[in-house]
Amino acid sequence: MERVILHSDLNSFYASVECLYNPTIRDKPVAVGGSVEHRHGIILTANTIAKKGYGLKVGEAIWQARQKCPDLVVVPPNYSLYIRFSKEAREIYRTYTDLIESFGIDEAWLDVTESTKLFGTGEKIADEIRCRVREELGITASVGVSYNKIFAKLGSDIKKPDATTVITRENCRDIVWGLPVSDLLYVGRSTFRKLAKVGILTIGDLANSPLSFLKRLLGKWGEYLWTFANGYDTSPVVRLDDTGVIKGIGNSTTTPRDLETNKDVKLMFYVLAESVAERLRRHNFKCKTVQIHIRDNELKSIERQAKLKDYSFVSRELTEKAFSIFRDNWTWERPIRSIGLRATDLVTADTYMQLSLFDDEKKKLKLEKLENSIDDIRRRFGHYSVQRALLLTDSKLNSNPIEENVIFPVSYFR
Repeated sequence: MERVILHSDLNSFYASVECLYNPTIRDKPVAVGGSVEHRHGIILTANTIAKKGYGLKVGEAIWQARQKCPDLVVVPPNYSLYIRFSKEAREIYRTYTDLIESFGIDEAWLDVTESTKLFGTGEKIADEIRCRVREELGITASVGVSYNKIFAKLGSDIKKPDATTVITRENCRDIVWGLPVSDLLYVGRSTFRKLAKVGILTIGDLANSPLSFLKRLLGKWGEYLWTFANGYDTSPVVRLDDTGVIKGIGNSTTTPRDLETNKDVKLMFYVLAESVAERLRRHNFKCKTVQIHIRDNELKSIERQAKLKDYSFVSRELTEKAFSIFRDNWTWERPIRSIGLRATDLVTADTYMQLSLFDDEKKKLKLEKLENSIDDIRRRFGHYSVQRALLLTDSKLNSNPIEENVIFPVSYFR
């Protein structure tokens, strides 16, 4: 039996939710974006008026967008609200299938192969989902219907907003092959430039290129993209509750100002380490390896890592290790624009550990209890109710990455 895969994409999701809650801006060009003052000033999403009327694009700097559209209404993101709507949309999907795979907060694949016996064709199910999203949530969705995940996603992108597109084995060449190759999943700017240089401009050009040539040009990615373009993808839709093993927990940020001294960097590592350590404790993990990511103001970056002496979820230990890695690898040729910290090699926090004769195990236990107590206080009274003295020396750099982060799509490759 031929698979029936849907891809549902909530149209201009963040902006649609904001317009729903604020009727006064519904007829205006609206963008959801970060803070210009804190250098997170990019467009995360924009409504149809802004995109079609003024050509605004996701990822564009807000100052550039205002040049195109002086009357642009920019609102800050409200992730807790978006997550709520995302969950409600998934409850609608559950009516039709339990085979649901998230692809970010606003997109999901659904395998409705068996469901067609109850609800009718894939197109009929897609239309019902669109209708329910519109009537029950007050926003719109575009849905692609196909026999594989890649073409289903392409279908949801072809017609927006509030439309269903069906791509079958019989019509896929007519619909898909004429599209720009940049429309294909995982063809980013760099890959597009490489393909354009050899005359591959459409998905059809890619599909008809020799596989051996693409593998020489792009390596393993060449084979993936050739498979996608020809409609040979057979990857399954993963159930929503089939969560993968967490391999690492991290956070990164574009700093409000350039970092120019070791003190600046240590302060930012404390900011990031506190958020990472809190999430480790929340999920009952300890880590053995600390990774750092540094990018300078010319966008050149490095990544380095090193192991801790013992498994830990204590923010001070994560910071000290991260700062040690930094000092061993950074020469201060240029100021730093963004910085990241990640904890990997995870084990459950209650895993039995080998004690040391030479370390103060009581002191370590006190530090762990102290940080658990800080978690409790912050849950009750807010993040800034307890702060390190060092972070008070520069209020501009001090932040709360746990609540001020951006939600990105998960990877297609699991």
